[in-house]
Amino acid sequence: MTEALQLFDAIMNGMWEPESVEEFWARCRSDLDHLPEEMPEAWAFGATREHADALLELVLDGVKTGTAASLWDHETTGEAVPEPGMLSIILDGRGVPRALLETTEVQIVPFGEVSVEHAFTEGEGDRTLEYWRRVHEWFWREYSENPRGFEPDMPVVCERFRLLRVESVT
Repeated sequence: MTEALQLFDAIMNGMWEPESVEEFWARCRSDLDHLPEEMPEAWAFGATREHADALLELVLDGVKTGTAASLWDHETTGEAVPEPGMLSIILDGRGVPRALLETTEVQIVPFGEVSVEHAFTEGEGDRTLEYWRRVHEWFWREYSENPRGFEPDMPVVCERFRLLRVESVT
């Protein structure tokens, strides 16, 4: 099993510390009175612990305000496609809750139509579309959860989000 699948498995099977996620959510609700009672999904960026931590740091630094996912992967896993207003608890590479995000915008476009603006919002590398395409093609070839993997016309879920709350590590 690859490290990506192990991390995904750990998150999906509750091997992260649910008490810490529930406690984080309780603190979020205490600090932000408009949040619903139901706890949102907790997940990590990327496919490895190191990738999860690196992408999380970009979010915490205010550099990363967007992300992308394969629609095919959503269909394979049954994971809901994000919608504006959806909340997410973001875990670090150890499964510790570190941030609360709110989805602000979602577009589903073919891989070749992902915009320069979206690539920039992802905050990775030199923030160019060329870099984004190279890295995401590699990522989906390597880590896709759908047997189709990467295709040049594959549907990509382009999500924009805002950071609502940060949890510092103690």
